[in-house]
Amino acid sequence: MSDLFNVSSSPHVRSKDTSSRIMQYVILALLPTTAFGIYNFGIKAAILIVVTIASCIASEWIYEKIVHKESTIKDCSSIVTGLLLALNLPPTLPWWEAVMGGVFAIIVVKMLFGGLGQNFMNPALGARCFLLIAFAADMTNFAIDSYSGATPLAAIRNGESVNLMDMFIGRTAGTIGETSAIAVLIGAIILILLGVIDLRIPATYIVTFVVFLLLFSGHGFDGNYIVAELCGGGLMLGAFFMATDYVTSPITPMGKIVFGICLGIFTGLFRIFGANAEGVSFAIILSNLLVPMIERYTVPRAFGVVKEAKKHE
Repeated sequence: MSDLFNVSSSPHVRSKDTSSRIMQYVILALLPTTAFGIYNFGIKAAILIVVTIASCIASEWIYEKIVHKESTIKDCSSIVTGLLLALNLPPTLPWWEAVMGGVFAIIVVKMLFGGLGQNFMNPALGARCFLLIAFAADMTNFAIDSYSGATPLAAIRNGESVNLMDMFIGRTAGTIGETSAIAVLIGAIILILLGVIDLRIPATYIVTFVVFLLLFSGHGFDGNYIVAELCGGGLMLGAFFMATDYVTSPITPMGKIVFGICLGIFTGLFRIFGANAEGVSFAIILSNLLVPMIERYTVPRAFGVVKEAKKHE
């Protein structure tokens, strides 16, 4: 009888997916983008990826040794942070700046706020924005042997035409992981099939951004312009791999939709009215800061609870 009535605390239904397994799924989904980035930009990109990941792992291990905390390296979250940060860096970036970015992502954004599950913004994007502010010239230098011109988004802003097929495949200048839309989409399909991400956030993000372009870009229903804006920059990478971060995105169904709307509006504001042709990183970080408020107002009402009617005087 005691076996049938075992009293325990919630949760009583548990998922078989652990944090480490989810991180491994994300790494698997990022492999197409990583492989194409190395193919596209060569050994410089490979070195930058290895150095950035190593700096993130080392930062987490050293910090936990100093504060006498149990090591959490086995959960693979530092690897994911390092890989995402590397994919958001130009292949020409000096390796020591990438190391500084890795240290900032892990120590400042992640560990000082309690580690995995406690950070208030995406660590990789927080580090990218830090590097953009600290080393603006290096972070916006995309000139490499293969590509010497401006990025597609910069070309569009200057009124130049771009090759949509090159943007879709990835034969353009840009950061290591943002150039190939098809590689990012393959990874996104992997995440969806494995049940890692919910389509509410990326779908709402993309739809809102397209509506913003239709209303305020001045290009109207220009399909080529819209597709170029979607494939250019880090929008696809951000929508599927960073905006969907479990820790820094809402958990409520309606909250995810509101979050996606905020992402689309912020990205549109930065790209159309801002000084820079990009804007995804800052849009995601700003939306991360709004998550507590979004969740507060989108928590579903408990079953059986009714809103108290206002008393009439």
